[in-house]
Amino acid sequence: MSDREFDLIVFGATSFVGQILTKHLAERGSAVSWAIAGRNADKLASVADEAGVDVPQIVADAADADAMRSLAERTKVVASTVGPYALYGSPLVEAVAAVGTDYCDLTGEPQWMRRMIDEHHDAAVASGARVVHACGFDSIPSDLGVWFTQQRAQEQFGEPCTSIALRVKAMKGGASGGTIASGLNLIEEARGDAELRTLLADPYALAPADLRNGPRQPNVGRPQRDEASGQWVAPFIMAATNTRVVQRSHALLGRPWGPDFLYDEAMMVGGGVGGAVKASMVAGGMGAFAGMAAFGPTRSLLRKVVPEPGEGPSPEAQEAGFFDLRLYGRTAGGDEIVTKVTGDRDPGYGSTAKMLAESALAFLDLSHTDVGGGFWTPATAFGDLLIERLEAEAGLTFDVV
Repeated sequence: MSDREFDLIVFGATSFVGQILTKHLAERGSAVSWAIAGRNADKLASVADEAGVDVPQIVADAADADAMRSLAERTKVVASTVGPYALYGSPLVEAVAAVGTDYCDLTGEPQWMRRMIDEHHDAAVASGARVVHACGFDSIPSDLGVWFTQQRAQEQFGEPCTSIALRVKAMKGGASGGTIASGLNLIEEARGDAELRTLLADPYALAPADLRNGPRQPNVGRPQRDEASGQWVAPFIMAATNTRVVQRSHALLGRPWGPDFLYDEAMMVGGGVGGAVKASMVAGGMGAFAGMAAFGPTRSLLRKVVPEPGEGPSPEAQEAGFFDLRLYGRTAGGDEIVTKVTGDRDPGYGSTAKMLAESALAFLDLSHTDVGGGFWTPATAFGDLLIERLEAEAGLTFDVV
C-alpha cells in the first residue's frame, strides 16, 4: 500500500454529499494526499473550484469495471457517495476487495450489503481490503452509540447492557434525495422477490451465517407508550438498517453483550394525549409513503415530488440542522444507563458528509494487525478511534446523560 499514488479518493465528489465532503476535507486541512473522482470532468473542476482546493480530478464511471479497478489501484482508501449503491456501487466494491484497497460508503441498503458480503468477503480477507458500509447517519450514530454505551456500562457496572433502546429525541433536517432513491429502489426490488422480503424481515440479516440467529427482537412498528423513555414513540424509518448493522457488530465482536441482547429504535414524540396523536400521525404518514412506494404508478409519482439524488438544502439550512439521540440501556443486574449522541448539522447531508470523511481518514491510522481484511462495521473497524475523530472534527458528541 505504501506505493499508492493517493491516500484517499473521494468517488462521487460531484454528488450533493460529495461536494460537502470535499469542502470538509479542504477546510480540515488534513495532511493527506487525496483526489476527487466522478464521471463528469467539468463538474469535478467546478467542485474543486467551489471548495478552493487544487487536487487531482479523476474521470471514472461507476459502471465501468476497468475504470473502478484502475481507481482502486491508485489509492489506499476510497470513500464513495455514488448511490443508490444497489444500482451503481457493486463494481467498485468488487475492485477494492480484489486489490486490497480500504473502502467506506453511505449505503443504508441491507440487501446490497448482504450481497456484497457474500460475494466479496473472501477476496477482501485475502487482499487485506477493509470494507465498511453505512458510514453516515445510516448507521454511525446507532452503531457507535451502542458501542459507547456498552463501554460506559462495563466501566460503571462491570457488565454490559443486555438491552438498549435508541430513541430519536429531536432531529431537524430532511432526508437526502439519495436516501429516498435507495429506499424506493429497495421497495421495488422487494416487490417481486420473496427471498429478499424474508431477508429484510430478519433482524440478523447482516450477521455472519453461523450467527444469523438469536432472540426475537423488539420492533416499534406502530404508535405505543414507551417503557424506556416514558413517552409515546413512533416508528423510525432508519431502524430497519441501523438495527441490522448493530446486530452484525455484536456478532463480529463474538456477542460480548450476551446471546439474548436486544436492540431497537424509535422516535420519541411526547407524552400524554398530544404524544399519542403525534405518534399516530407519524406512523400514518410513514404507512402512506410505504403504501405509495409499493405500487408502480404511485411510486413514479413519488419520484417526481421527492428530492432527486444530488439535490439538497442550502448551507444555511444545513447549519440549522441537528440531531439528538438517546440510548437507554439496562444490564442483567437491573442497572440502567442513558447516553446521548448529538450532531451539529442536518443528519442527511452536513453530518453525514463529515462522518464519511472521518471514517475514510480513520483507515489511515488503523493498523492491519488490529483490523485485517474483510467486511466490518463502523464499531468493529474503528470503535473509539472514530468516536475521537467525530468529536474532534465532525461536530458529534457522545456523552452519558
